[in-house]
Formats: sequence, C-alpha cells, structure tokens
Amino acid sequence: MPKFYNTLTRKKEVFKPLKKGNVGIYTCGPTVYDFAHIGNFRSYIFADILKRYLEYKGYEVKHIMNITDIDDKTIKRSKVEKKNLKELTEKYTKEFLQDLKTLNIKKADFYPKATEHMKEMARAVEVLEKKGYAYEKLGSVYFDISKFKNYGNLSKVDLKGVKPGARVDLDEYEKDEPGDFTLLKRSTLDELKRGIFYQTKWGKVRPGWHLECSIMSMKYLGETFDIHTGGIDLIFPHHENEIAQSQALTGKKFVNFWLHNEHLFINGKKMSKSLGNYYTLRDLIKKGFSWQTIRYFLISTYYRQRANLTFKKLEVAEKSLERINDFVEKLYRFSNSKGQSPAKSEKQLLRILKETNRDFEMAMDDDLNTPKALAAFFDFIKKINKITEMNAKIAEQCLNLAAKFDSVLGLKLLERKRKKNKIPKEVLLLIKQREKLRQKKQWRLADEMRKKIKQTGFWIEDTEEGPKIKRI
Repeated sequence: MPKFYNTLTRKKEVFKPLKKGNVGIYTCGPTVYDFAHIGNFRSYIFADILKRYLEYKGYEVKHIMNITDIDDKTIKRSKVEKKNLKELTEKYTKEFLQDLKTLNIKKADFYPKATEHMKEMARAVEVLEKKGYAYEKLGSVYFDISKFKNYGNLSKVDLKGVKPGARVDLDEYEKDEPGDFTLLKRSTLDELKRGIFYQTKWGKVRPGWHLECSIMSMKYLGETFDIHTGGIDLIFPHHENEIAQSQALTGKKFVNFWLHNEHLFINGKKMSKSLGNYYTLRDLIKKGFSWQTIRYFLISTYYRQRANLTFKKLEVAEKSLERINDFVEKLYRFSNSKGQSPAKSEKQLLRILKETNRDFEMAMDDDLNTPKALAAFFDFIKKINKITEMNAKIAEQCLNLAAKFDSVLGLKLLERKRKKNKIPKEVLLLIKQREKLRQKKQWRLADEMRKKIKQTGFWIEDTEEGPKIKRI
C-alpha cells in the first residue's frame, strides 16, 4: 500500500481513503494574472503523478483544481493592461490550461473559479460570524485566530506574542506573520468604479484568498476529503488558514493528508516572479527543450527535495530521455521479428519483468519516489539489452511493461515512438541511396544526401550498428 508524507503529522503514513476505492484530491491552482512559471508546474506535475499513481493502483480519483480569478494581483494587472477583470483572467486561464495540455498533465474533473462562488463564500462567513469566529471592521470581515484553538498545527507556527485582534489586510501571498486574516475584503473606490465587488450584509466586498479554496474544495469534495496538495510555500499562511476557517465552519476534520512539494530553484536561487528570475514553459520550449524533457526533469527529483533548474541539467534530462526512447525504438523493431526465443531467455525475461515491476511499485509506494522509480526503469533497460535472443514475444512483453510505467510517468514514450517509426518510403529510399554512397566512400555526395534527408524532417546519425534515423 502507498505511504505518503503527511505535512500535518510530519511522518509517512499508509494511505487509506475515506471511501473504499475512491480518492478526492484538491490542488491549489494558479492565480491567472500572467503565464504560470516553470516552478508552478512542479506543483502541478507532482499532483499529476500522485493522481496517475493512485489510478494505477486501481482507485477512482476525483480531482479539483481552483482558478483564482479575483485578488490583488489580478485586479492590479487588469488595470495596468486596461482590461476588465474577466477579460484578463479568461485570457490567462486559457493559456494555463493549454500549458497543462502541453505537459500532458491530466485534466482535473473541475476547475472552479472564485468569482463563480461568491454566494457560497458570503453564506459561509455569515455562519462563522454567528459562531463567533468572524468579526467585521470598517467594511471588511476577519477570522479571529484566537478563537480557533488548533491554529498552527499544520505549520507549527509560534503564536507567542501575537496581539489579539491584530489583522492582516493583505492578499499578497508572501506574508509570513501570523494574525487575524481577511475573509471578505472591502472593495476600494477604484474597484467599485470598475464593478469589482459583491453585495453582502457588510457592504460591497470581494473574497479573501484563503476563503476561496475552502469553499470550493468542500463544495466539490465534501466537508472532509482525502488529499490536499500544493507547494511548500503555501503551508503558512494559506493552508493553515484554510484549515482554521473550514473546521470552524463544519466542526469536522478538513483534510486527512496534506502533501507539499519543495521549491524549484534556478541556478541555485529561488525562482520567483517578484525577483524576475523565472522561465515560463513557453520560454524553455523556445530555447529548444521539448515538453517531454521538461517533464522528465521535473519528475527526476524527489518532490520533497529542492530541485535546481539549469540548462545543463535539462540537457542531461534530454539524454536520459533519449536512452529510454532508443530502447523503446529497439523494442518496436524486434516486435516485428520472427522466431521463437529459447526457454532460457523467456525464463530470464519473466524474472526481470517481475523484479522490475516490484522495484518500480516499491519506489512509488514509498511517498512517490520518482527518482527510484526511474532508476528501476533504467536498470530494466540495462538487463533487457543483455538478452541476446530478443524476438517479438519478448519485445511485446517489455513494451507492455514500459507502457504500464509510462501511465504513471506521463511521458508518452510509446505513442511518440509509434509516430516516429512511420518513416515515409521516399525518405527510406534516400537513406538506402546514401548508404550505397558511403560504401563507395563518396563522402561529399553522402553529405549532400544527408542534407536532402534533413529537409524532409529527419536526421541521420551514423553508428557502429548502422544508420539511425530520427525525426527532427
């Protein structure tokens, strides 16, 4: 059974869902005021690996990812770009969903937007006020953390010295001091002029950042659900505040497992839009790195360890991915071969398949340790390459196992090779003609033929085993 490191308890725990065979997951999604940077996608790919592995284990997963389309950042950016708030956020929501598709991140079941759940938020705050957890001050409504006795359990934040009634009236996410937090924020004069408000008994307001996630997660997953994911920077104050307002509202435990991924650094420094040292997915693709390389890089480091992005490391990831691709290509070649393999080879293969499957699942069961799972995959490649009597039956079984692993890794390894193997007849003819020229040592003509082949979208690599063709 899988074990996950639960931030709430600070230890690995055997995962047991609330409802047998079903898992509810909530992932903190993007604030859609700009393109998401590659550090954000480490969180989303981690959640994708979690979802894929639970499905691999036979669970039915319901996954929710919110869209924050109203907050300080979206309002400020829409004003700078001279667009209404909805126009701006719809633009970047569309771009975000396209980036998810590019990285082969499975679609969530729902992408609820904050602006579409204002009624539910206002009702929840009325309940919190009646229960004594919320109070109004100058048109804004705050949550009184002194009334919630378990505040700080997730983050282990020290509340000594916090003055009762000290309020934090900012939506900005970088804040790290404890204090009463905003549930509903009074709309400014400028926001009122632009129609950015919701009418409530307290006046014209907009939601606080923390309230959005509590209301939307519980609406789609229930008052208590299985797993909440996000980056380590969200533990405090965001997730701490989610727990406080949710459990104060329902009187029930909010989430059973809290899973957080570490930061992605760039050249040894924390990646941040505020620092300006970040890349978007599109930036890296423009620099020549494929989405598979970027995804491989992001899963090659254990999610609870800091990852450091450099172009050199992306190039290493590219080479590792190419090793897997070459192996899959070799299996496809042999899958069309004829002949029976010796009993000794089949017995050896069955042992390798069993050991590899065990090692892969042990790694993933141990808190989604993708580096160890990838190591098991590469060990499998090494062992299979040593089998001399390779034939169609062996190749097919190896491809089946590779496909099984790829359902978790999400690299589209086999789909990519199927497309790649469809080399047009005219290109194959050019390759054959070039080989004849090489045999006659007519190197200049052979080089010209290579250029012709390149113009068709393929590249020839000469190896000791003969020419290898790759789609550019």
